[in-house]
Amino acid sequence: MGIKRNRIVVKVGTSTLTNELGNSNLRKFEDLALILSDIQNMGNEVVLVSSGAIAVGAQKMHLKERPTELRMKQAAAAVGQCENMFLYDKFFGYYNKTVAQILLNAEDMVDELKKENLANTFEALLEMGVIPVVNENDSVSFTEIESEEKIFGDNDMLSAVVAVLCKADKLVILSDIDGFYDKDPRLTKNAHLISRVEKIDESTYALAGGAGSRRGTGGMRTKLQAADIATAQGIDVIVTNGKNPRVLYDIVHGEKVGTLFVAQHTM
Repeated sequence: MGIKRNRIVVKVGTSTLTNELGNSNLRKFEDLALILSDIQNMGNEVVLVSSGAIAVGAQKMHLKERPTELRMKQAAAAVGQCENMFLYDKFFGYYNKTVAQILLNAEDMVDELKKENLANTFEALLEMGVIPVVNENDSVSFTEIESEEKIFGDNDMLSAVVAVLCKADKLVILSDIDGFYDKDPRLTKNAHLISRVEKIDESTYALAGGAGSRRGTGGMRTKLQAADIATAQGIDVIVTNGKNPRVLYDIVHGEKVGTLFVAQHTM
């Protein structure tokens, strides 16, 4: 199949970017930089939504475990965000790519003027061939890291909001499982992967599990909510395993990977 050139938002979670010790998974950072640079070289526009700041920061600050106190979470986020952007700048730089950092709060998505300015910023960066790297601004905002009902859910919802804001063609959510199952594959051996979801409704949500992996905070429900938002705006959403980022090549070539939530095209 030929390559259809698209504007693609790729969301990568904490569980993909860190190893079991909580350290940065350098191979994954390097793989992502190589693959996304290559995909951009094919004529596509790329936006990366990246988690992992608190986990990486906590490890770099030599904390024995992930902090629970708000001020320490925000301190860890500040340190981790610096480390993550250093790695992205370094690895993307190997492939002659320029990255930009964009940190968002939930409040930024409510104010229409801020949304317009953000959209203009994304357009300018993409027009210049820059790859925006987006994260929640945890060092300033406490809404996400403290609330029980997270708005962005380990950046799943953030990635959908960014995809809508950028008028993306595709949103790819790299998770720690292969896609959307009819049962929780971590608990049930006979769980079956659902490769295509035409419409998200209450029965779809009923299949979604709860918590995600130990290092991340997003479960399948937040990924469904993200897919719900993006598909309603005409954006295809693919949820697949981030263990092998090379699946992004298959997605760009239109091959079946993980679970495709089909864009809803309204008249």
